[in-house]
Amino acid sequence: MSLYPDYLSPTATPTKVGKSGRSKTRREASGVFSLFQTPQIQQFKEAFSLIDQDGDGIVNEQDLRGIFTNLGITPTPSMLKDLLTARPGSQGRTSSASSDVPGVNFTMFLTMMGEHLFEFDTEAELIEAFESFDDGDTGTVKCDEVRKWLGDVGDRMQDSEIDRLLKGPFTDRQGNFNYREWVKVLRVNGEAQESESS
Repeated sequence: MSLYPDYLSPTATPTKVGKSGRSKTRREASGVFSLFQTPQIQQFKEAFSLIDQDGDGIVNEQDLRGIFTNLGITPTPSMLKDLLTARPGSQGRTSSASSDVPGVNFTMFLTMMGEHLFEFDTEAELIEAFESFDDGDTGTVKCDEVRKWLGDVGDRMQDSEIDRLLKGPFTDRQGNFNYREWVKVLRVNGEAQESESS
């Protein structure tokens, strides 16, 4: 089951156009482009271009074999088949209609990337991240430790951003941040925003 409505499908829709009655193919605009900002689409386009080694706009078996070879990986025939027959909405499973198009075009690639990016459960991931600092499984973490990690490791946050996170109703007088309650409020606020936009 796809995360996106049918109108996001990258397929072309045949329609009758003009007085001659000849059938012309009209490409429907894909709504997947509205899921990303222009710089993100450009980055996906660059990645797609690297994979599409012959530059024909379709990633086929030869393109995949070449990119895997450049990465030092020897792909199996079944691996190549699975990658080339995966279609948007299949969530990594192959589609029975996959033999219609030999390969993956950019719109299909972008849709599949969107499915993979949006399928993770942010609530579970946030809880798991905080639990790595919660030795006693108390649902709280020491603010000093969180401040140290957020300010010194990875994508470092600014002090003002850390203060905004840690100074509020989720921090007690002993300097413990109740991350489980914080995540619950995030979920409720996220659901409220989704219902307002519907």
